Amino acid sequence: MLKDWTLFEKTWLIISVAIITFLGFLWNDTLLGMISSIAGIICVVLVAKGKISSYLFGIIQCSTYGYISYTYGLYGESMLNLLFFLPSQFIGFYLWWKNRKNANQINGEDVYAKRLNRKQWMYVLVFVVVSYIGYSAFLAKVGANLAGLDGLAVVLSVVAQLLLVLRFAEQWLMWIIINVITITLWIVILVRSGGNDWTLLAMWVAFLINSIYGYVNWLRISKVERNEAQ
Repeated sequence: MLKDWTLFEKTWLIISVAIITFLGFLWNDTLLGMISSIAGIICVVLVAKGKISSYLFGIIQCSTYGYISYTYGLYGESMLNLLFFLPSQFIGFYLWWKNRKNANQINGEDVYAKRLNRKQWMYVLVFVVVSYIGYSAFLAKVGANLAGLDGLAVVLSVVAQLLLVLRFAEQWLMWIIINVITITLWIVILVRSGGNDWTLLAMWVAFLINSIYGYVNWLRISKVERNEAQ
């Protein structure tokens, strides 16, 4: 699985998983929380690397994280993971497999990366604004915690996941914003509730670091592929 990986990529994967595991035992985290966090870290690192196997770990992470979010009253996060992210793992796996590179074209990444044009960016921004207004109002009505932040994170996550499945590099800009919002969300909810799933917060911090690297790497991939096509 680590063939054609750089030293940084291998080190980042090993260290991030080790830190999450250590913090889980240190903070006496729940077993389910640790499983969710570790699966999530492996998943996003594999996505940043453009690996189809990321979806296998995504299935585990979405299932467990969706349930945990529900127990904390984060209904937006729960619905997002169980009703959208989980099914999209199977769709994404199919689409990435269908658009995978030939064996002699793979240089660490399994799939080709694309870029949004100006018109596509406009569609994305309009969808985000309209969906955020409607979904945040819905969450507030059903009594969800932190409906504004939760709603924004959910809407951006839907867009980012769609861009991921369709292999657009701009997904990572969305993930960076999402990770900042969700880190804030979990800090507030864990302090308020006195919960001990702090490895989930550590997972989101790792997600933020990984999303920055993922954006840089996917820009590199798309640029190399564009040059090769010319």
